[in-house]
Amino acid sequence: MSNTTQPQSGRKVKQDRYQYHDYYLMNELLSDEHRMAQEAVRDWVKQEVSPIIEDYAERAECPVHLFKGLAEIGAFGPSLPVEYGGGGMDEIAYGLIMQELERGDSGIRSMASVQGSLVMYPIFRYGSEEQKRKYLPKLGSGEFIGCFGLTEPDHGSNPAGMTSTLRDDGDAYILNGAKMWITNSPIADIAVVWARDDEGKIRGVIVEKGMKGFSAPEIHGKWSLRASITGELVFEDVRVPKKNLLPEASGLKAPLSCLSKARYGIAWGAIGAALDCYDSALRYSKERIQFGKPIGQFQLTQKKLAEMITEITKAQLLAWRLGTLANEGRATPAQISMAKRNNVFMALQIAREARQIHGGMGITNEYPIMRHMMNLETVLTYEGTHDIHLLITGHDITGLNAFK
Repeated sequence: MSNTTQPQSGRKVKQDRYQYHDYYLMNELLSDEHRMAQEAVRDWVKQEVSPIIEDYAERAECPVHLFKGLAEIGAFGPSLPVEYGGGGMDEIAYGLIMQELERGDSGIRSMASVQGSLVMYPIFRYGSEEQKRKYLPKLGSGEFIGCFGLTEPDHGSNPAGMTSTLRDDGDAYILNGAKMWITNSPIADIAVVWARDDEGKIRGVIVEKGMKGFSAPEIHGKWSLRASITGELVFEDVRVPKKNLLPEASGLKAPLSCLSKARYGIAWGAIGAALDCYDSALRYSKERIQFGKPIGQFQLTQKKLAEMITEITKAQLLAWRLGTLANEGRATPAQISMAKRNNVFMALQIAREARQIHGGMGITNEYPIMRHMMNLETVLTYEGTHDIHLLITGHDITGLNAFK
């Protein structure tokens, strides 16, 4: 591939792509705390993530050393109370933090999202005081890494069909089963795992690394989220002390509430990936000369860019309103599903259009486009597939359950 297809300032696009692109002046709707959190995470991503992420993604290696930095910038449980290791911020701040992390990489946002929303949150919401004091500060500081075990090899979109079991055995439960596609699992110190008890009820337990019969093999061969480590959870007669049972969690509603928390963060995070692709495409369009003028001067390129910023702006407004409802305790799971589905699909479409604007250079790691596009293919289907979220909205507006 000839370097003549790259503008002389191509490297600048990679190094300086951190603009707000705030077309509807949404920054004016944010508090000083929101802006400070956003700037702090943006600066950290620019310094710690952007210079290394292409290399880690190419090698399919997780930059585990970033967990400590994520803790330092308050990315783990930003909206949980400070006394339990969280950031004490509101839901909009949480969303903005996820957005800035995903501008860096969806895998980095996944690391933080799982730790905060799927591990810290269920322990905070459903755990005992002893569990909160034992685990949450260490998770919030990055001393512990956690993962969330719900999806099974044969039960993805239908978690109610899970077959993992918890059998009562005196002072402990005997856990058997397997979980699949679990972010952070090979490096996790603890796992929040969901299984059926003797009565058939879905319960949550905290499983610690080193418990006999517990393993977490890594999944290899991913073409997406390559900088995020993913694995299985395998339980073979694992003896889990009864004190590790989440006492307030009973039924499928508990793990689904955790998913809603994570999906909310994804709805914001996807905007970050879209912004990074749009910013790169906009800069490239002003620098790439064809037929004697910048390609950004051509009508079809302007059409692409105008539609990109329009869709980003719509997604920003959707996320902001959802955040406002969440702060008031009024955001419903169905509203969160709509935002997750819309914003991730929007980001994926923008990545594809941005790739076209970059031409041949769009498939190289000189630009972030292909990495974001591959990542978003996973984000589109994890924590509820694109179609499942559509049916959640359909159920909500019609009252008719398409899942039965």
